[in-house]
Amino acid sequence: MKILVCNDDGISSVGISVLVEELKKIGDVIVVAPSTEQSAVGHSITMKFPLRVKEYFVNGNLFGYAVDGTPADCIKMGIKNILHQKPDIVISGINNGSNAAINVIYSGTVSAAREAAIMDVPSIAISVASHNPNYYEYAAKLASNLAKLVCKNKLRTGTLLNVNVPDLPENEIKGVLLTKQGLTKWEDCYEERLDPYGVKYYWLTGNMDYQDIDIDRDVIAINNGYASITPIHFDLTDYLMFDKMKNWDLNSLSNLEV
Repeated sequence: MKILVCNDDGISSVGISVLVEELKKIGDVIVVAPSTEQSAVGHSITMKFPLRVKEYFVNGNLFGYAVDGTPADCIKMGIKNILHQKPDIVISGINNGSNAAINVIYSGTVSAAREAAIMDVPSIAISVASHNPNYYEYAAKLASNLAKLVCKNKLRTGTLLNVNVPDLPENEIKGVLLTKQGLTKWEDCYEERLDPYGVKYYWLTGNMDYQDIDIDRDVIAINNGYASITPIHFDLTDYLMFDKMKNWDLNSLSNLEV
């Protein structure tokens, strides 16, 4: 099995190192990841600046390729210019911090997996629900076992699996749940501060606005000690609204009066 690994925390992060060591047990692993942290960059790609790729070594051994771009750039570059072929699967992670509910829109980790799905490659995004995780091992093993299941059972074209794991010892994780993407989101606040020169600046803060209660929603599952697996797709069409809009008089838009 040929596995392309990426993340958004940067190629030197602990999470990607733990993931790679586990995945080496089941396949040939190639790492193409950002040279620096790219958290919350979403699905941005680099268009008007050159991309540079450097070999990245750990203890004298080639670990992978560092790209001075976004996670989505890394997937494109990895498949098109480094591998020169599609891998069997792409795994993005292990991310520091949950990527659940509305946060999947902002996540560079999820976007790397989404880019793979756009390129018709099966993919998994995996995160530990803490910004300073103590436990990566269960997430790494879960990603490895899930990769084997994905290659065996296949995913629908365009679908990726978004996985979130509580930051708990393996014996405290209650199990794995198939979940839906929740509606929980951050209630953002830009806190006004002053720098040492008295110049005003703003720092993004906020609190979680929980809008989910059911255990089959990703955020609730994680908060209750379960690993969450959510299949998501890049088709953003609202099909219910699409059907309702069939009854709108959209033809009248062709004759707009100024």
